[in-house]
Amino acid sequence: MAFYRLSRIARSLHRRRHHHCPSLSTANSYFNSPQRSTNYNSPPTRRRLHHLFELSGNFGSKNQWHNYSSSIRSIGAYHELIQHSSFSTAAPDGKREESKKSNINNGDRSWIDVYLPENARPYARLARLDKPIGTWLLAWPCMWSITMAAAPGSFPDIKMMMLFGTGALLLRGAGCTINDLLDRDIDTKVDRTRLRPIASGALSPFQGVCFLGFQLLLGLGILLQLNNFSRVLGASSLLLVFSYPLMKRLTFWPQAYLGLTFNWGALLGWAAVKGSLDPAVVLPLYAAGVFWTLVYDTIYAHQDKEDDIRVGVKSTALRFGDSTKEWVSGFGIACISSLALSGYNAELAWPYYTFLAASSAQLAWQISTVDLSSRADCNRKFVSNKWFGAAVCSGILFGRLIS
Repeated sequence: MAFYRLSRIARSLHRRRHHHCPSLSTANSYFNSPQRSTNYNSPPTRRRLHHLFELSGNFGSKNQWHNYSSSIRSIGAYHELIQHSSFSTAAPDGKREESKKSNINNGDRSWIDVYLPENARPYARLARLDKPIGTWLLAWPCMWSITMAAAPGSFPDIKMMMLFGTGALLLRGAGCTINDLLDRDIDTKVDRTRLRPIASGALSPFQGVCFLGFQLLLGLGILLQLNNFSRVLGASSLLLVFSYPLMKRLTFWPQAYLGLTFNWGALLGWAAVKGSLDPAVVLPLYAAGVFWTLVYDTIYAHQDKEDDIRVGVKSTALRFGDSTKEWVSGFGIACISSLALSGYNAELAWPYYTFLAASSAQLAWQISTVDLSSRADCNRKFVSNKWFGAAVCSGILFGRLIS
């Protein structure tokens, strides 16, 4: 119906504009002015238009005025119809803002939004499946240890690496779920985390607990495929996993506690291959992972330092402040030194030290160039640590093959 009215008005205007073009142009300018009245048939409006046409020299007889006023009423109806019709391209301010937000959200779409059913998407986001960097950071110490435990001149156990890769994915998801359950009240106050599934209400805490149980059950299936010593060692890491989210409330060193948690695979990978631990090899390797975590997670924590102050949680970013680069430089040196000691005790060949030099350069680049006041740059440097882990693993592989 609206389209029918619009088409009639448009045809009427098209016929009339050849006869009344100057007057209608004047009227159109009047209607587009900020002071125009929206009631085109009100007596004051008609008097002002009468005066407008007299000034422009285009007003003639009463019959001509009647024709002009009919055209003006048509213009008014046309304008009102354009503003309020459902197919108008001039969106109201509210809808325009909503559309802008929708476009922003579409720019942030991940493979989860494209390939997963709608009901599964909150669970995938809860496990951070769209952000694989956490899985890489958890998996690399496992791969270091498994590769280092291989026999001289041999490739590492591929089946074991696949098991640990899957386990890293599951354990990282479980850790994120625990974190979001315990931090749901804090996450609502932080811009970066307020849209997480539990904080935003997309999932209830009960659904989060059920999903956590499902992930831990799958993780148990991975653990049961290892030897008995590894089962006990792996199960003991759950104490760290469950308690880590509480550390930011208790100490300025939650990143150190995360290092103890995230690098447990440096111990477990060796035990899964050898059935025991060699302290001379695995303890320096584990320490190297802890120092590495202090580097990348302190950089990461600088993204949230303003929010952390506001909500009252602690981090090494707040502890170090303007001295952050000096602190993380020290942690970087300790990381590389520990890796060198572990490789020496494991009798790795010279390619390992070549790759270790390249890893040192990558770490130095991160620390020297990071802009701690820029959230985007902190995130870029944080994500780049997957290449540090890959370089160290490559060095261990070639060092073991040649040894």
